[in-house]
Amino acid sequence: MSTTITVAGPAPYDVVVGDGDLDRLPGLLGDGVSRVAVVHPAGLAAAPVLAFLGDYDVLDLPIPDGESAKTAATAAACWEALGAAGFTRSDAVVTYGGGATTDLGGFVAATWLRGVRVVHVPTTLLAMVDAAVGGKTGINTGAGKNLVGSFHEPAGVLCDLATLETLPRAELVAGLGEVVKCGFIADPAILEIVEGTDPAELTSGSAALRELVERAVRVKAGVVAADLKEAGGVGGHPGREVLNYGHTLGHAIERTEDYRIRHGEAVAIGCVYAAEVAGRSGLLVPDVVERHRTAFGRVGLPTTYAGAPFDTLLAAMRIDKKARGNLLRFVVLHDLATPAVLAGPDEGVLRAAYAAIGGHA
Repeated sequence: MSTTITVAGPAPYDVVVGDGDLDRLPGLLGDGVSRVAVVHPAGLAAAPVLAFLGDYDVLDLPIPDGESAKTAATAAACWEALGAAGFTRSDAVVTYGGGATTDLGGFVAATWLRGVRVVHVPTTLLAMVDAAVGGKTGINTGAGKNLVGSFHEPAGVLCDLATLETLPRAELVAGLGEVVKCGFIADPAILEIVEGTDPAELTSGSAALRELVERAVRVKAGVVAADLKEAGGVGGHPGREVLNYGHTLGHAIERTEDYRIRHGEAVAIGCVYAAEVAGRSGLLVPDVVERHRTAFGRVGLPTTYAGAPFDTLLAAMRIDKKARGNLLRFVVLHDLATPAVLAGPDEGVLRAAYAAIGGHA
C-alpha cells in the first residue's frame, strides 16, 4: 500500500510513497493536461513513465546526467523545445531522475510561461527525500550551486521505491546523508532507526528504508509548509533554512570538487563540521557532536575532509545563500531537533572545526 503525505500551503500537493505505483502519475497530473514534457537524464530511459502517459501528447526531453545538466544552456534548450512543441499553460512537465533532473526540470517548469504544472518522479533516494519535495528549483553558475532558481511547488510527487532497485549502492548511501540530517534537525527517531538497523538491511524493499523515507519527507513537508520561501521561522527557529543544515560547507566542498563528490556525502561532512562549530561555540554538548560522526559513519558516509585548504572553502562559503553581506550564517544545533542560526561565528572557531574533521590550513 502507498502512503500519501500532503504538503500544506497555498497550493497543497501530495507526496505518494509506495512500491510499484507509477500508475498514479496521471492522477497527479490532474485534469486538462494534453501535452506532457518528460525531462530525464539521457542515460536513463523514460520508458517506465511513458508507459502511463499513453493518453497524452508526449515531448521527450533528455538532458545531461548529474549536475552537468543544471546550466542556463540546458534550460534554454528545454525552453526552445517547449516553444517548438506549442506548450501552453495548461500543459505539464514530468521530471524522471535524480536531484539534478528535478532541480533543472522544476526550474524549466517554473520559468516557462511564468509557471506550468510539474510532477516529480524521483528515481534516487536523495531526490525522494530532498529535491522533489518543497518547490525549490535551480541551476548552477560558475559562482556556486543553485544560485539561480525559483520557488515552484509541484502538482505532486511520486516516490516509487521500486525505482531504487537498480540504484547503485553508493548512490543509495549518499541519499541517506539527507535522511540522517533530518534526524538531527527534527526527528531523532530517524537516528534511532539508523543506529538500530544493520546498514546492509537498508535496501529498496526494506521496511526500515521505507520508514526512513516517509519520516524524512514528513520533516521536509512540515518545514516548507511553515516557511515556503525562506522568510524565516518563529521563536528562534531558522524556518526553511534549517534544511540547509550541513550545506554551508557541503556546497563549498561540492563546488571545490567540481561536483565530483555526491551531494549526500558533502552534506554528511558539512553536518559533522556544523556540529564541531556549534560545539566549539559552546552551543552543543560533546556527546551530540560525536553522534554526528557515528550516525553518518554507520551508514557508510564520510565524516572527514581534507581536499582543499580552509581559505578556499571559506571563500566558497561566503557565497552561500544564507550569507548576508560579508556575514556568514550557519544552521547549528543546541540539541537534537533544536536548531538555530549562528551568525558571524569567530573565524578561529571555523578553522578549528575544519581541523577537527581532518582539514588543513
